[in-house]
Amino acid sequence: MYTLITGASSGLGLELARHYAGDGHDLVLVARRRERLLTLAEELQARHGVNVQVLDRDLARLDAAETLHRELAEAGWQIGTLVNNAGFGTYGRLSETTLAEEEQELLLNVVTPTKLSKLYLREMTARGSGHIINMASMAAFLAGPYMAVYFASKAYLLSFTEAMAEEARGSGVRVTAVCPNVVATGFQERARNEAALVGGRIRQLMMTQERAGRLIYAGIRAGRTVVVPGTENRLALVGLRLVPRALMRRLIVPFQRGRDIR
Repeated sequence: MYTLITGASSGLGLELARHYAGDGHDLVLVARRRERLLTLAEELQARHGVNVQVLDRDLARLDAAETLHRELAEAGWQIGTLVNNAGFGTYGRLSETTLAEEEQELLLNVVTPTKLSKLYLREMTARGSGHIINMASMAAFLAGPYMAVYFASKAYLLSFTEAMAEEARGSGVRVTAVCPNVVATGFQERARNEAALVGGRIRQLMMTQERAGRLIYAGIRAGRTVVVPGTENRLALVGLRLVPRALMRRLIVPFQRGRDIR
């Protein structure tokens, strides 16, 4: 059995790969940057003696999930755990951002994880065991002006994952949504939101990817359906739920609107 991790070349995907390998899981790592995947594979194989397969694939394609699922089946790599981690964000006024980039964002953040979840849920249900983990975000609990598509994509993924978890109850398949707060990874540079308070100007206050990975993996192993890593973030989530949504979407604007947006 393999653990399949998408977006494994950096950030939280890389950290989770290290934790799963440390527990003796054989891995299939998928991302676009092959050299980074090969470097990580060499590290994990040398340190933990696990079998690591790498595939450099662009998952922001309409047929990406079906193609990947077929490739793994043909290779005989049975998937016991699926970690849908790949994703990115876009930043700016919705009236001015690039539609083509947001289409890629929706494919990677929504369409591909939905399809992979469905494809592997069928196999896991028939087998009576398995684990599906979808990387949502604390953004899932908010509307996000100036990152509207990203926040909405994570809200979808959280709702989808929670619903799937209830459907899978009693089947032997576990389903988990992970909702980290802002983590200091390459996400901010990819989103180009360093000018925003949340995106870059408070980077020194962000959780490190190492700590986030450790807390996320602990939450996954604890069997939680929704993992919010960090006591401070769970307390913040309680506070968010007490604020009316109409007020919250206004309060978040100064944090999301960078100095580069007029």
